Amino acid sequence: MEWTFPKRPFRTHGGARVPHHKHTSQIPTAVLPAPKQVTLPMQQHIGAPCQPLVKKGDHVYLGQKIADSDAFVSAPIHASVSGTVSAIQPVMLPGGQVCDAVVIDSDGLMEPDPAICPPVVDSPEQFLAAVRESGLVGLGGAGFPAHSKLNALGKIDTLIVNAAECEPYVTADHREALENSGSVLDGVYAVKKILGVERVLIAVENNKPDVIEILSKIAEDDQRDPENHVRVLALKSRYPQGAEKVLVQACTGRRIPTGKLPADVGCLVMNITSIAFLADYLRTGMPLVKKRVTIDGSAIKEPKNVLVPIGTRIAQVIEFCGGYAQPPRKLLMGGPMMGLALTDDSLPILKQNNAVLAFWEADAQLPEPTACIRCGRCVESCPMLLVPTLLEQYTEQKDVESLEKRGIMTCMECGSCAYNCPANRRLVQAIRLGKSYVKQAGGKR
Repeated sequence: MEWTFPKRPFRTHGGARVPHHKHTSQIPTAVLPAPKQVTLPMQQHIGAPCQPLVKKGDHVYLGQKIADSDAFVSAPIHASVSGTVSAIQPVMLPGGQVCDAVVIDSDGLMEPDPAICPPVVDSPEQFLAAVRESGLVGLGGAGFPAHSKLNALGKIDTLIVNAAECEPYVTADHREALENSGSVLDGVYAVKKILGVERVLIAVENNKPDVIEILSKIAEDDQRDPENHVRVLALKSRYPQGAEKVLVQACTGRRIPTGKLPADVGCLVMNITSIAFLADYLRTGMPLVKKRVTIDGSAIKEPKNVLVPIGTRIAQVIEFCGGYAQPPRKLLMGGPMMGLALTDDSLPILKQNNAVLAFWEADAQLPEPTACIRCGRCVESCPMLLVPTLLEQYTEQKDVESLEKRGIMTCMECGSCAYNCPANRRLVQAIRLGKSYVKQAGGKR
């Protein structure tokens, strides 16, 4: 597919003008000391869950592989502390599903696995194998195993590095760009070279001028790109600009057909923290064992970005941020638009978790829904060109055939429709329920 670098983003449909609330964007990342215990669920990615490779009483090192699966769409899990396996027990995840988890009591030493060394990567096949061994999944929130996404040799001409971070409050990727910009570009050139990608666009919303400035300067000065095939593209600051299908269209003008992936239109989309991690992994061999998480919201005493071992209890991370300023009424894993509500703060930080937000009573109250006034704002705001009110109606009627015909499975659940609805209809909840009806019906056919 031949195309030139765009001078400005292509136009996309819908979205919402959400407030930014990027309170922690200029606060350097704090590092959480080694926790006394971590809980590592076997399901921290889209795809098949892992099976434990350790048992109670085993000593483990930092970075040691403790769980894996034979399935292609899966990613191994590594110990985020050194210490002793104290239990293998069920744990409930934010979405309500239950899976096994390996619990490790830390010895406080954070002693790395002696077997860790940089991987040998001389071919695309070795690169994909190394990415899988690293345990990398999409760190922007989706959790899709990275090696599965990268397995599109010969189909990709454009790498899009997603630094949009369009959710309110969340600034983890913002800090990654500022604090680890060298690794961002190292990761870009590694993927570009190994997979033979022709062009790279680092996509940043224009509400992050410091990120645009630093990445543009590094990209322009880098001697590895004499033909200037790596560029920064400033995107319009509008939610959900960072969603894959929206991002691909904004950067290239290409539309991803229903049921297809970015690779089907020649694009590979990777989160900026994921691409920086790849560079660090290729240099050191240390797998994915830590995550930068934004801790914010009106109920948090000291909002900040914190680098934490994966599996640390949320309560401990919030305590590190001064604790609660007042009792939280709503606790979210992720941003306020697409994040999942948590029952309590005892759950662990996961690989794909980029934020924990806590809000007090006044900020957590939702107005009661009223009758739809047929204003059409939900249709105008839907990036996927759906009609949310019809999907809500068909869900209430359990009309699976009409739900499928109206394309309910293409909904990305971004929440733009509900955010823009003057009647405060619970459109996303209805669509999620409708999707479950479609899946159940599909399983019975």
